Amino acid sequence: MTAYAKVLLIAIPLFFVLILIEWTASWFMGKKVFTSMDTISSLSAGMTNTLKSVMGLIVTIISYQWVYEHVALFHIETTWLVWGLSFLAIDLASYLHHRLAHSVNFFWNRHVIHHSSEEFNLACALRQSISKFVSLGFFFLLPAAILGLPPKIIATIAPLHLFLQFWYHTKLIGKLGWLEYIIVTPSQHRVHHAINDEYLDKNLSGIFCIWDRLFGTFQEELAEVPCVYGVKKAVETWNPIKINVLHMWQLTKDAWRAEDWLDKFRLWWKPTGWRPADVDEKYPVEYTIDPATQVKYYPTLSKNLQRWSWFQYLFTTLLVFHLIVCMADITSLQLFLYGGFLFLNIYSYTTLMDKDASAIWFEITKAVFGLGIIYSMGNWFSIENYVTAGTILMAAYLIISVVVVAYFVNFEIKTEGKLAKMKQLDWN
Repeated sequence: MTAYAKVLLIAIPLFFVLILIEWTASWFMGKKVFTSMDTISSLSAGMTNTLKSVMGLIVTIISYQWVYEHVALFHIETTWLVWGLSFLAIDLASYLHHRLAHSVNFFWNRHVIHHSSEEFNLACALRQSISKFVSLGFFFLLPAAILGLPPKIIATIAPLHLFLQFWYHTKLIGKLGWLEYIIVTPSQHRVHHAINDEYLDKNLSGIFCIWDRLFGTFQEELAEVPCVYGVKKAVETWNPIKINVLHMWQLTKDAWRAEDWLDKFRLWWKPTGWRPADVDEKYPVEYTIDPATQVKYYPTLSKNLQRWSWFQYLFTTLLVFHLIVCMADITSLQLFLYGGFLFLNIYSYTTLMDKDASAIWFEITKAVFGLGIIYSMGNWFSIENYVTAGTILMAAYLIISVVVVAYFVNFEIKTEGKLAKMKQLDWN
C-alpha cells in the first residue's frame, strides 16, 4: 500500500469524527448547520477527490524534485528553520494559487466545487475538485525549489498544510481575538465562502492571514452583514461530478456562441464571470444579485429516498476503503475499473437525489458494469479476503439497487411530476 493510501486510511475516519462532533455540538447549541442531502453531496465530492488521487489522475509538468536537483542555487541542510521556511513557502504558494482560481474564468472551474455548498460546515470542506488534471501548484513553489528547500520537507508539509485548512469550515466558532491577526480563522473563512458583495473573493490565505493583509484581499466578518453561502450562479444539483464541469460547460457554450473570434479565445482568461456582450444579451444567465433573496436548492425528498441516499453513500464509502486497502494487490487496469465503477455509482445516486428520472439508466449501467467485472474476474477484487461471500453480496447489491431505484423513479419522481402537471392544468 502506498504512503498516501495509508494517510487516507487515517485522515478519512478522523474527518468523519470531527464532522460528527460538529453535528452533535450544533444540535446541543440549537443551531441548524447541516442539511441531509447537502451533507451527502459534500461527502461524496470528497470521495470523488480521493478516488482521483488514488487513481493518479493528475499530470505534473515539471516536478519539484527535478528543479531542486538541476536548477537549485543551494542545497540547504534540514533544520527547524528550514521546516518553518518551507511551511511559509507552501502557504504563500497556496495563497497565489487560490487567488488565481478566483480571478480567471478558466481556473475558476477547478475551484467552484469547493464553494458550491449553500451551507457552511466541516463537511463542505471536503468539496474538493476532480477537474484539476494538470498540477499548477508547483509553479508557485518554483522559488522554493530554486533556493534549495528540500523536496522531502515540502512533500511532508504539503498534505499537512491542506489538512490544517479543514477545521475552520464552521459556523460554531466565533472570532478568536488576537489570533485573527495571525492565522486564518472560522470567521475569516466564513467571509471567503460568502457571496455578499462586501465579501466576494476575500480572505484567500490558507493558514496565515498575513498574505491577505499584505496583498489587500483581507475582509473582516461584519455583524451587520450576515454571510450568505454558495456561488453567484447557483449549481442547483447534488451531483458533485456535474458541479465539477458546469462552469467549463458554460464557458464552452459561450465560446461557441460568441460572434467575435477574439471573444472566443479571450473569455477563458478574462476575470471570473466575464461573458462576451453579445452572448450575455442573447443567452442571459441567472445570478444571485441580492444574497438576501437567495432560495437554497433543496428538492423535497421522501424519508425513504433520503434513507436510501445515506445507505448508498455509506456503502460506497466502504467500497472506497476496500479499494484503498487492496490497491497494492491489483493491477493498474483493475484499479481503473474499480475507480470507474465507484465514480459511476456516485453519479447515479446523486442524480437520484436530484429527483432526475435518468438515474435509473445510470443505475442499470452501473449494475451491468459491476456484474461484468464479477463475471470477468470471477470475484469482486478478492473481497473474500475481508468479507465472507463478499462477491455474492456485491452481486445481490447491484441487482437490488436497480430494483429500488426503479421504484423511486416510477412511484415517486414520475408520479410527482404527473401530479404537478395535473395541478398546473387545473390552475390554467
